[in-house]
Amino acid sequence: MPELSVNVDHIATLRQARRAQEPDPVTAALLAELAGAHGITVHLRKDRRHIQERDLNILRSTVKTKLNLEMGTSEEIIRIALKIKPELCTLVPEKEEEITTEGGLNLSQDISRLKEVITLLHERGISVSLFINPDSNSIRKAHKLNVEVVELHTGIYAEANSPLEAATELEKLAGAAALAKKLGLRVNAGHGLNYQNVKKVCLIEEIEELSIGHSIIARACLVGIEKAVKEMIQLIK
Repeated sequence: MPELSVNVDHIATLRQARRAQEPDPVTAALLAELAGAHGITVHLRKDRRHIQERDLNILRSTVKTKLNLEMGTSEEIIRIALKIKPELCTLVPEKEEEITTEGGLNLSQDISRLKEVITLLHERGISVSLFINPDSNSIRKAHKLNVEVVELHTGIYAEANSPLEAATELEKLAGAAALAKKLGLRVNAGHGLNYQNVKKVCLIEEIEELSIGHSIIARACLVGIEKAVKEMIQLIK
């Protein structure tokens, strides 16, 4: 059974809409852990559209499970990551104009920069994950970069327009997960997963952890974060 890492970015999105002090993503992370989450995920973006350095600093000292920092590869963000030292850093592509992450890393570009960043993080004792599309080429390139984890992008599966398309994308996820595991990589998955589509992804036995944010936070607005997290964990079980 995969574990659940709850992404609390959109608690901060709501706060930043008014440049207010609430709701607090730190409090949301605490409640998510109390509800049974096995980890907390946040994305410190270059434009600071949601999570702020203040949040990250406090989360580092308060998260009792494990902290996963999603991040780009800018010098500023790398410096912060090396200082904060989360259990896991997940490298993701990042564009200023995007609403949310649009796809996996293009491992045919910027390989030298990725290698440099991975080395710096490893030297600080931080495990590294690459957010990639579920295809064999990306899996093999990630393996050559000597990371410990890959996070498979589930967005295309989640946004499928038909059962046939969803089944095809699910098969790609399963194949990518099997290959990654065979190569010795740990496998996480995330993006676009919700209460309706998560069950079939959970049946891919190689996947160890699901990172889910928007759907949980959206439901938490109506029923509270503890109930929303518990409901998701029950679906995963």
